[in-house]
Amino acid sequence: MFTYSSALNAAPGDSTITLTTAVQRSLSQNPSLKIFPYRYDALQGQAETAQLRPAYEVGFDAENVAGSGDFSGVSGAELTVALSSVIEMGDKRSARQGVVSHSRSVLDAHRQVESLALLGEVTRRYVDVLAAQAQVELAKEAAQLGNESLRIVKKRADAGATPEAEVKRAQAAAEQAKLALLAEQQRLAYLKMALSALWGATNPEFDKVEGDLFQFGEDVAFERLYAKVEKNPAIEIFAAQSRLKEAEIRLAQTQSSADISWSVGVRRMQETDDTALVAGFSMPLFSGERNAGAVSTALAEKNQVLAQRDVMLLDLHTQLFRAFHNRKQAIVAVKALHTAIIPALEQALVETQAAYQRGRYGYLDYVSARQELLSARRTQIEAAAAALTYGAEIEQLTAEPLALTQYGEDNTFSGSPQ
Repeated sequence: MFTYSSALNAAPGDSTITLTTAVQRSLSQNPSLKIFPYRYDALQGQAETAQLRPAYEVGFDAENVAGSGDFSGVSGAELTVALSSVIEMGDKRSARQGVVSHSRSVLDAHRQVESLALLGEVTRRYVDVLAAQAQVELAKEAAQLGNESLRIVKKRADAGATPEAEVKRAQAAAEQAKLALLAEQQRLAYLKMALSALWGATNPEFDKVEGDLFQFGEDVAFERLYAKVEKNPAIEIFAAQSRLKEAEIRLAQTQSSADISWSVGVRRMQETDDTALVAGFSMPLFSGERNAGAVSTALAEKNQVLAQRDVMLLDLHTQLFRAFHNRKQAIVAVKALHTAIIPALEQALVETQAAYQRGRYGYLDYVSARQELLSARRTQIEAAAAALTYGAEIEQLTAEPLALTQYGEDNTFSGSPQ
């Protein structure tokens, strides 16, 4: 299972939630995982059936009854009571039990895959909320800048240094900034609801999520990551299915051994008032030849599983390659925006605003400088969210955390997801 250990965990009733809490709630309450106990119960029933030996049967046979002449009535009847059953050959009972046992291993692997997929989805939605919170803060800043710009434009208009039309444009821009803020707040509300839905809640019980949007941890070489892909539960499913198919082959092979049907009983002749012991057995002929097709089918299905495993490995390699390099590119973009682009645009806005107030720049120059800075900050948030989202995809593919300090928490991995 995944274990998250962090001092950032929110106490019950707090309005802040951590990734640890979101993961724990989802693993324990998500409806998609609640079906597995029923599947295990179904397999338990199959196991109980598989270990049963052939049933005993009681038969009654009446001959020479209600005929004509000497056989009229029941005076000449022959009555037989017999007990019968089947002797299974080829260790069929053990083979049946083996199929059920390996079916349970396949179900275990499917549960791990479902749990891992759920963990990935929790992380992605958590990152979405984290990014949406940053976008709301940016939208608030944009609204404040819009109001500040309107104040500056009005001051210049009052001094007769700018036409009244620029005041109207500044007012419209300020109102648009308020609408953009409202849209971001609505989007955040939806994303919080979508995150809560993963543990079955219809209304979020938190106001914000905890975490650092711009903390990515250390890079890990692609080769090391791909070496872990073979341990992904999605690959383990094929290993478990291969073992299941081997068990099915053994079960099919046991059908080549013909079962022996036997019966033993007592016969009573009414005419002479005598009794006699009767016994018999039977077995089908040429069972091996008739069962050859079933054995061939089971063997072909096993080979198909092995081929599907190779296809899955190639697909996982492609997914990992894409996520790995897209994550690196997103991190490079975040760092470039943080260290070079945004500081330059901030300085440019300060200088442009001062020049506009002195009448050296026009209104469009001032607005463009402001929008360029806001756009760069918005791009930085989007790139950071993309880096974390691709990191979550890598974690899902490798079944291990990418870093010990992702999302502002100390995450450790132990075993497989349950």
